[in-house]
Amino acid sequence: MQNSFSNAALRAAFLAGLLLAPSAQSQVPDAADVAEGMRLFLQKGNCQACHGWAADGRKTDNQMPDGPSLRETHLDRGNLILTVKCGRPGRGMPAFDRFAYGDARCYGMKLADLKRLGLGLTDPPATLQPREIELLADFLFAKVIGKGAMNRARCAEYWGAEVELCRGLAD
Repeated sequence: MQNSFSNAALRAAFLAGLLLAPSAQSQVPDAADVAEGMRLFLQKGNCQACHGWAADGRKTDNQMPDGPSLRETHLDRGNLILTVKCGRPGRGMPAFDRFAYGDARCYGMKLADLKRLGLGLTDPPATLQPREIELLADFLFAKVIGKGAMNRARCAEYWGAEVELCRGLAD
């Protein structure tokens, strides 16, 4: 009896330690990871088509759905990653995980469930691997989320130097 109690106590302490330990998301990503995340945002994911080049919801292409400002989002890292992976069925946000609704990994639903509920799912320009979604989140938290409205100084920080696009912005 004493041994099983000790094992249970050790398991509980181990699990509590895992839950209370600093998570990987509290680490600051390196500049190369942030740059790769920005590339994914602008190119492979083509996120700026809906969220705008500055991720502020101002886009230049009226053919794409209007995405919200990611500068003002209240999503934490886990919910941001979930949203990128699983999209927002019926709301224009595509699922970037290739298998999102193939095996019920997203919201416990399969594609047939979405169809039954009348929820459409926009096709992404490309699918992203799990590591790419992590890099995209690294970029967004380093350069966009919680950084305030785009101005000249933030624009230069966003791009890494003042570019032509920044010159027209207020200080």
